[in-house]
Parts: sequence; structure tokens; C-alpha cells
Amino acid sequence: MGKFRKLGRHAAHRVSMLRTMVSQLVKHERIETTVAKAKEVRRKADQMVQLGKEGTLDAARRASAFVRGDDVVHKLFTELAYRYKDRAGGYTRLLRTRIRVGDAAPMAYIEFVDRENELREAKPATPQPPQRVPLDPWAKSRASQQWAGPKISKSSGTEGL
Repeated sequence: MGKFRKLGRHAAHRVSMLRTMVSQLVKHERIETTVAKAKEVRRKADQMVQLGKEGTLDAARRASAFVRGDDVVHKLFTELAYRYKDRAGGYTRLLRTRIRVGDAAPMAYIEFVDRENELREAKPATPQPPQRVPLDPWAKSRASQQWAGPKISKSSGTEGL
């Protein structure tokens, strides 16, 4: 089993809290919470979107066993699955916002990327560098031609001796 944050809660409370937060994230597409909780919610939300992209009956049953509400499952399998059909991962973004006044906990927004009214626009895709021609290991390099003098053959100057 993978490592996860315990968040100061026993197992049943932690799972219940994560189910609710993932459901609210899918429903509202942006929530504000602490940074530690947001990092855990991001893992589960990305798993749910992946299930939505699969689109099978088994994936729908697994998603509905975790999230709360039929409207949330419907949104996962229709709207979010269509929005992220060409994206290989990284469906959520974490934006640190402020320090909470009561206990100085670092707060963050977690939101889905590529949506309307997002807090920060997605970065454009970086262009791929042009393909280089593979080097021939037997060809002389320019450095060796520059520093090494011309090759002198032995047969040209001393034939009569």
C-alpha cells in the first residue's frame, strides 16, 4: 500500500473527509483547504478522473463507491472525461493562498485545470526541440580536424634512401 498523510485523524474519519472533499471538488471544481489536505485530495481526484476516462461499468461502480452523489458520478463520466480525454495526467492544480489566522495553517486552492474562471491559466505546451541527426561514431569530429595537423604519408618524401 502506498504512503499517505494521516492528517491527524483515524482511518474512518480520514476516508470520509477525503470522499466528501473529492465530491465537493468535482461538484464545484475549486475548493479551499489546507495544503496537506489538498495534496491528498489531488491524488484521489486524479484517480477519479482517470476512472471517468475509462468509461466502463466497472469504473463507474468503483467511482460511485468513493464519491458521494449520483450527480458527481455523472459529471465525472461525462463532462470531466470529455474535457480531459487528451490529457495524460495532472488534472488538478494546487495554488497556495494564505496563512490561516486561527492556527497559522498554510491554505491552498485546489482546482481542475482547463476550466472557465480558473485562477491561473495553464502554461502553453513547450515546443519540442528539432530532431538532431544521429552522429556517425566513425566520422572525424570537427575538433579533431581543427587541432590535429594534416596527415603526412610516409611514402611521399623519403623514397630514395
